[in-house]
Amino acid sequence: MTDLVINSQDIIERILTLELVRVTERAAVSAARLRGRGDEKAADQAAVDAMRRELNRLPIDGTIVIGEGERDEAPMLFIGEKVGTRTGPKVDIAVDPLEGTTLCAKDMPGSIAVMAMAQAGSLLNAPDVYMDKIAIGPGYPPGVVHINATPEENIRALAKAKGVKPGEITVLVLDRPRHQDIINACRRAGASIRLITDGDVAGVIFTAQTGETGVDMYIGTGGAPEGVLAAGALRCVGGQMQGRLILDTEEKRERSLKMGIKDPNKIYDMKELASGDVIVCATGVTDGALLKGVKFGPGCIETETVIYRSVTGTVRKIQAQHREMGKFRLD
Repeated sequence: MTDLVINSQDIIERILTLELVRVTERAAVSAARLRGRGDEKAADQAAVDAMRRELNRLPIDGTIVIGEGERDEAPMLFIGEKVGTRTGPKVDIAVDPLEGTTLCAKDMPGSIAVMAMAQAGSLLNAPDVYMDKIAIGPGYPPGVVHINATPEENIRALAKAKGVKPGEITVLVLDRPRHQDIINACRRAGASIRLITDGDVAGVIFTAQTGETGVDMYIGTGGAPEGVLAAGALRCVGGQMQGRLILDTEEKRERSLKMGIKDPNKIYDMKELASGDVIVCATGVTDGALLKGVKFGPGCIETETVIYRSVTGTVRKIQAQHREMGKFRLD
């Protein structure tokens, strides 16, 4: 009888199917129980607690490299936190237990629970800071847009590559006062602006689904955790993305240096943000363009989850029904 040899890659692939789905499902359900209650912190904490519990049940030796805070900010899933049973393969983990906390608190569309996992050393290890980002979908020559170019230059370049006029380009931007100059510049170039209140992981993914979403480009400043998660997902479905950490204080630069970031002005491309075999999993909390939200029925909870895998370019959607008779554990 021949011994069956399973390497760490096989193990990662196996656990990153239903096992990762369960992690984001439980985070989403826990947050969804607080939809519309107006308490962002409580919803976020519920998602964090559920995600941590499920991660610690996985047969992995995991390290949070992108999280909701750093060690002094526990009980959030902080950067450097160890998760899993510590008996399996070493993996990097990026989490956003509740992307769109305001959306959940107000029961508005687009809130999700999302995480990524990859072999150790694959995900950017950075402090919890802001990041400048630009992203477009697939089908364009490399370098057609650049984070250092002006919005007008990027819009004209993308329009030329797409074979349309700038007026036919739609740019998605987070609706924040800090983005007013970007919004004004895009409109000067003739492009349309779509504003979102939260949720820039989904916002970046929208650029890869232009036919469905109408979004051609994402520009703006958002969280670094969301940037790494979005890069991982975009690698699976195609597109281009660049990010640059905003290390605008000495304290932030010192923190990043301790994490191995020697150049505070470095521009990271998509593969530098999330390299190797990356799997991204997201479950809807509230209904949105990307996913349906959690539905609570008599004795049953319904969820919708999407899983992206970079090495195969696979996108899977899982619609699940969870019977509450002891089978859907939230403790």
